[in-house]
Parts: sequence; C-alpha cells; structure tokens
Amino acid sequence: MVERVAVLEGERVAAEAAIWALRGVVSHQRYVTKREHDELSARSPRLGRPEATRGALIPIKKSHAWWALSQDERRAIVEEQSRHIAIGLKYLPAVARRLHHSRDLGEPFDFLTWFEYAPADEAGFEELVTMLRATEEWTFVEREVDIRLEQ
Repeated sequence: MVERVAVLEGERVAAEAAIWALRGVVSHQRYVTKREHDELSARSPRLGRPEATRGALIPIKKSHAWWALSQDERRAIVEEQSRHIAIGLKYLPAVARRLHHSRDLGEPFDFLTWFEYAPADEAGFEELVTMLRATEEWTFVEREVDIRLEQ
C-alpha cells in the first residue's frame, strides 16, 4: 500500500522523492485495422470521467521471442489468435484505457497499460483482464505488475 500515486503527463519530471517512476509515450495503434481503429475511436470514452474513480496501471514486459516476431506475426497472435481487440471492445465504454509504449525509452517494461472505470464496472474490468491473461498473446508476457488505484 502506498499513500499516493502521481500520474504526470507531458514533459514533467517525477518528484525526486518518488520511490518508483515509470515512463511511457502514447503512440499510434500498431496492430489494428482501419475498421478496428474506427470502432475503438468511436466507442472509447475519455480518461478522467468523474464516475471512474477506480484505476489500474499494469506495466507489462514481453519476451525476446515476442520481439523477434515480425509485425504481421505479432498482429496474428494479438487478434486472429488471441482476439485482444475484440475482447477489449466488449468492455467499452465502461472501461477507459490508454496504452503507453516504454520499450524504446529503455524502461524496464515494454508497455504501461492504464485503465479507468467506475466501481459498478469493477467486475467487468476483472473479467476483461482475466480473459486477456488466458490468451496466446499472454504466453509472451515475462513480467507484469498489477497496481490498483482508488480515489
């Protein structure tokens, strides 16, 4: 348990008193088709909704084997086999999400996944992460840390 978590956006530098700092950048969607991109854009809620008082930060590191695959091989695992995008769409707009890329920054995790949801949607969020963790894609995850937050 920690007393406080600060989420800083932009060029701000984390406070020197921080025990643990993670960095990531928001980038383009890498494994989606145009149809999937349009559907995600239309159905995704904004972050910071007043009713979304629960959050989860799940930093993820994937294996060397994952990164050795070509882009189209990773896409096939993400969607054709694992149905990652289709699973996520089922929980929109209840769960807002944002993916931050960290791998190219030399960070210890490849991705920082950020989710926000209302207390009434907590069971749905748990179902979402349980389903994703049961996929073929997840066999490439070497490490994750599941951090839950509440306002």
